[in-house]
Amino acid sequence: MTESAASRLGLESLAAAIEAVPEGVAVFDGDWTIRYVNPVGAALLERDPDELIERNIWVALPELGGTIFHSFLLHARSVGGRVTWQGYYAPTARWLTATAVVAGEQLDLYFREAGGPLMERPTVGAPGGAAPDPDEAVDRDRLRFLAEVSESMISTLDTGESAGKLADLVVPRLCDWAIVAVVGDEGRAAQEAWVHRDPDRHADVRSYLDHRIRGTGDETPMTAALLTGEPVQLSAIDPALIEPSLPSDEVRDAWRRLDVTSLTIVPLRARSETFGALAMMNTGSRPPHTEMEIAVAVEAVRRGALALDNARLYGRQLKVAETLQHSLLTAPPQPDQLEIAVRYQPAATNMHVGGDWYDAFQQPDGATLLVIGDVVGHNVDAAAAMGQIRSILRGIAFDRPESPARILTRVDRVLTGLHITSMATALVARIEQTEEEARRGLRTLRWSSAGHLPPLLLRADGSVDVLSSPAERLLGAESPDARTDHQAVLRADDTVVFYTDGLVEHGRSGIDEGITRLTEVLAQLAGLRPGAICDQLLSRIVTGRTDDDVAILAVRMHPVDAVPSA
Repeated sequence: MTESAASRLGLESLAAAIEAVPEGVAVFDGDWTIRYVNPVGAALLERDPDELIERNIWVALPELGGTIFHSFLLHARSVGGRVTWQGYYAPTARWLTATAVVAGEQLDLYFREAGGPLMERPTVGAPGGAAPDPDEAVDRDRLRFLAEVSESMISTLDTGESAGKLADLVVPRLCDWAIVAVVGDEGRAAQEAWVHRDPDRHADVRSYLDHRIRGTGDETPMTAALLTGEPVQLSAIDPALIEPSLPSDEVRDAWRRLDVTSLTIVPLRARSETFGALAMMNTGSRPPHTEMEIAVAVEAVRRGALALDNARLYGRQLKVAETLQHSLLTAPPQPDQLEIAVRYQPAATNMHVGGDWYDAFQQPDGATLLVIGDVVGHNVDAAAAMGQIRSILRGIAFDRPESPARILTRVDRVLTGLHITSMATALVARIEQTEEEARRGLRTLRWSSAGHLPPLLLRADGSVDVLSSPAERLLGAESPDARTDHQAVLRADDTVVFYTDGLVEHGRSGIDEGITRLTEVLAQLAGLRPGAICDQLLSRIVTGRTDDDVAILAVRMHPVDAVPSA
């Protein structure tokens, strides 16, 4: 076996020869690290070779992102063969001709300038000028399209809405109809969105997608794209691939009217995970996708996939947070002659969860304890802190039948001793009844407030008393000041309403203004059951999007000889 000419030449001579060639040469490894670039190539990119070699291309050349040159490189890697491209590279205002060849994990790139800078090209209206190069307009149009993808996809954190946006963006520009499928945690499609350019075909798409038999072979191209992370193109549709998935004449007729002649599937991939795919279908006489169309689709999906992945991560975190929140906000008891209702409405922002909580339970001596609170902050951390403080307060309150002020004092001591630094407002109320009060049909509401909003007492005649008390420190705020109890007499058919600041500060209202508004609305609700009161307060006051969660607890005093209906 004779040695190759390159071997006889030697590495140093070979390197010198490559550096002397009149076109750019660059070599990338599988992680897009620039292993080599010659001086001509660095100059075309307006960089020094030392700024590029051994650096990730997307870090060394951040301006490359979003260009057609970027899409070409991604497409070249996915194709695996020799791919050639010519187009405008906006960051250096140059027209380039490039050829990329994949060799194992390595990508070799050869590129040169195809013409002078853009500013030197004639434009319409210039003296003696000709019409602008149509390729220039095409490249500009592609860049505008990719910019539209980026801008549109970041506007929502809802996975289904994001999938629908991506399908909207590619139809009809890149295909006649499209499906975006996002895989769930268990491997099945969690979200699926589709768009068809022809409204008359919508019923056919629904019929096919809703009634086709899955797992019969027609999903093979999709599976291949998900497993490999690379685009899959079918330039023609084999009827034998589709037929087993069509269970009835109705579905077969729908598929026939859809007239799919070719398709391309581009996987959704972000943060080293493939989690779905975009399927682009062409119909009728529309030809199969070209290499450049696939490159544009790859770049559009790259941008869309990051937004979709953000939505997926957000949804997962939201589910965890909501599960935590609802596990802690348990249903209240229904003691004799008392009717208790609770409501919790999450914020429209800040992960939809926060630190608001309520609680209600009976103490060993038969008294009913009611709690409303709000941890400082509006995020998952606040929800976690709420869980700690709520559990501590509940355990201490049940341990012995003490007054609300004494309960809050003991909670302060525990928070300090356990070094729990979160602070919260809280109001602890205890409904008591002596034998004498029972004979007279009365009860006593005893409460203590750790910086919380005052309860509202709705009388049977529609009048409302604001049960104000002197301001006292928040839970977790170390202070030697003693906490105090306050009390009010409750009569039959009175209702006490406890609430958090999201109810009174909605619409950027001040606290005093919000309490006044709440009092006016509450006065109109006399005679309603506690659950209906809570619902009416939410529907009348908390309108539109909210940036704070809301908790409400309402308790009605029924006559001693009355039994509240279910």
